[in-house]
Amino acid sequence: MLGWRLEKGSSPLWMRALIPVLSILATFLLTATLLVFARANPFAAFYFMLVEPLSAPVSALEVLVKATPLLLAGLAVVFAFQAGYYNIGAEGQLYAGALAAAWVGQLTFAQTTPALIMIPLMLIAGFAAGMAWALVPALLRTQMGVDEVVTTLLLNSVMLYLINGILNAYWLDPVTFWPQSPRIAPSAEFQVIVPGSRVHFGLVVGLVVMLVLWWIINRTPLGLRMRAVGLGKDAARFMGVNVARMTLVAALVSGGIAGLAGVGEVAGIHHRLLEDISPGYGYSGIVIATLGALNPFGAGLAATFIALVDVGGQSVSRQLGIPSFLADVVQATILLVTLALLLLTRYRFRKVAEIAHGT
Repeated sequence: MLGWRLEKGSSPLWMRALIPVLSILATFLLTATLLVFARANPFAAFYFMLVEPLSAPVSALEVLVKATPLLLAGLAVVFAFQAGYYNIGAEGQLYAGALAAAWVGQLTFAQTTPALIMIPLMLIAGFAAGMAWALVPALLRTQMGVDEVVTTLLLNSVMLYLINGILNAYWLDPVTFWPQSPRIAPSAEFQVIVPGSRVHFGLVVGLVVMLVLWWIINRTPLGLRMRAVGLGKDAARFMGVNVARMTLVAALVSGGIAGLAGVGEVAGIHHRLLEDISPGYGYSGIVIATLGALNPFGAGLAATFIALVDVGGQSVSRQLGIPSFLADVVQATILLVTLALLLLTRYRFRKVAEIAHGT
């Protein structure tokens, strides 16, 4: 008699390409069920979430504003994953970059230094700070084999407490007692690239980083060695690849890119450091990297989609009275569904002949 058996096996390329689409469809089916239980109309909710923000130029451009830090956070995670390094610390590295940018931007010399010098200086400072915050877990992983998922995740909380301490002790406003850094110099602020909106130079930085990462990953020996490490460390070591060095490079560059996301929020949006400068962009980077199939261009599309969900979640809250946490539920569901589908692509059902007992 015939039966079915689950066994490991590779899935066709077209199936892997369909995973993001299937993930989004499955996510909306699941969240629609929750909306029905909440006595809300799922069709109306999804209309206000996905269509209404794109119907007006102001809200459509706000999607690009949201997509800017999400893109950089997603690219940071994508680059680390190429070498099999699971960087869950993009949130802390983002804040490290924001702290460095806020500090450089408010120094005395910044008031008289032209933007042509200040902008690169802010980007370098933010990139270096992100790298520095990623250094400890990277060394623990490469030198002692400590799991980076735990260390990078814990360092996020350490950075948030550090920011809280600095703002309340060092930069506390003496008049309003508001925990915020001094405003950065005008020459350190990113220019708005679309008049009448908040879309700033950080979007250009994100797009350039996306192109550079794609080129490094797919067109350079460094990218080839990183992908070899990510696919199999033992095989890569047998080929002569220095696995520890590749892992360290991936971790540090990933931290630097996340730091750039923090620079953009300081220089392009708030012009100072605040405690809640990120609503979780670093964690959303994990969703974006997974949904974008660990491809820089895929991360760009995923970042735009997640930004649309974020902006649309606020629209749903205003129009239907549904809590804006719906956007967080959608993001979390997308991550879980995508991971489940990726797991299933590594297995397949195979028809086998079963031998009946006693025959």
